[in-house]
Amino acid sequence: VQLQASGVGLVQAGGSLRLSCAASGVTFSTYAMGWFRQAPGKEREFVASISASGRTTYYTDSVKGRFTISRDNAKNTVYLQMNSLKPEDTAGYYCASAPWLSRSPVSYNYWGQGTKVTVSS
Repeated sequence: VQLQASGVGLVQAGGSLRLSCAASGVTFSTYAMGWFRQAPGKEREFVASISASGRTTYYTDSVKGRFTISRDNAKNTVYLQMNSLKPEDTAGYYCASAPWLSRSPVSYNYWGQGTKVTVSS
């Protein structure tokens, strides 16, 4: 199983960026997908997740109303649209797959390599 994230970016505060994560080697449409992030010196934290069907989504409070997770099962790809970015959103962002929808990283069995997002003030 491979999860390939893309969308490395340097943006100014208030700007937008869309991350993509393409999956291969897995029956994508049967897995929930999640995005996590890890800032330097901090633990990895949950950002958003989406059910296999795409009908249910979870967000951490700090990104609600600014970030949107979505998926295209025909393209085996999950997206994270990030708007109104803040310097505190600066982190490495990781996509991951899980057999069920979850906010906990321990539920996720496959992880992408991470993509860096830097938001300047």
